Amino acid sequence: MTVAERPLRIGFVAWRDLDHPQAGGSEVVVDRLLRGLSGRGHDVQLMCGGPAGERPYPVHGLGGTYTQYLRAPVRHAQTLRHADVLVDVQNGIPFFAPLWRSRPTVCLVHHVHTEQWDLAFPRPVAAFGRALESRVMPWTYRRSQYVAVSPGTATALADLGVREDQVNVVTNGVELTERVALRSPEPLFLALGRLVPHKRIDLLLELWERVRPHTGGRLVIAGGGPMLEALRAQAGDSVELLGPVSEATKQELLSQAWALVHPAMHEGWGMVVLEAAMHRTPTLAFDVPGLRDTVVPDETGYLAADHDGFVERWIRLARDAPERSRLGDAARPWAERFTWDRSVERFEDVLRGAAAAG
Repeated sequence: MTVAERPLRIGFVAWRDLDHPQAGGSEVVVDRLLRGLSGRGHDVQLMCGGPAGERPYPVHGLGGTYTQYLRAPVRHAQTLRHADVLVDVQNGIPFFAPLWRSRPTVCLVHHVHTEQWDLAFPRPVAAFGRALESRVMPWTYRRSQYVAVSPGTATALADLGVREDQVNVVTNGVELTERVALRSPEPLFLALGRLVPHKRIDLLLELWERVRPHTGGRLVIAGGGPMLEALRAQAGDSVELLGPVSEATKQELLSQAWALVHPAMHEGWGMVVLEAAMHRTPTLAFDVPGLRDTVVPDETGYLAADHDGFVERWIRLARDAPERSRLGDAARPWAERFTWDRSVERFEDVLRGAAAAG
């Protein structure tokens, strides 16, 4: 059978597994793609830094946060050198697999990190990381295909000089869920995600102090991360920082919330927006890459251009129940368009094309 017909041998190399304490949306996407491809009959394996948990597919540990970049070529030679295609997951710095692998590689990019380098690292380290992402990566993968998880990420790759014909947009999916709790009788706003600098939860707390006198109610923040304790010290009495929550608790909060408030400076896709939409909960976010792709402005939520606009729209959502219902009712069918089956099918097409091109 040809590559277009037979099951493929597919490897992934990623920074983290879902069991990593800093796991986030990227790890969810990789796991769903691996499970979906395995379900379609492909032989899939993952290489990643530790710690890693038990999965329904083989997982090969690569060690620590930085040493894994050195160990990946060795482990690849031991376990995945015969793979038809290797998916190199870019989380700021990819593994530069084309430098140590002769067979096809596909670079999976969630988002280009831009300003995030300066938020997370000292200036010299940030400059080095930015150079690797903006200069070395496009050169290394100049003969490879990319997968971008949103049109916004595709645009960011083009800004780095990646050719349009190299980039395939495969949007993430969302679980088809139903509401599991009643809407809160009092104003309840939810922020959900990793507590890291580019999510700007510290800014959200500042904006909430401008909103709360007009609306009352509570701001609930769910998620773990390195900023948790600092945010707890900053938060006022009307703010609840829950830390990491279970999947069941997350679904309850999304059902109860009047709106999801998402102040991130950029996203690859913003899966939480569609998770909220499945519960008919609209989203208020800034008009930034990634979130422009998941929030339909004035139809499924609001996109604000600046801080004042964010505050104004937040107050409007709190005061106008019919408007919240209108936005939420439109959000559900919008989210239903993005299934994991559709994402996996499109991703499979890209991998077959890359493998066939050799």
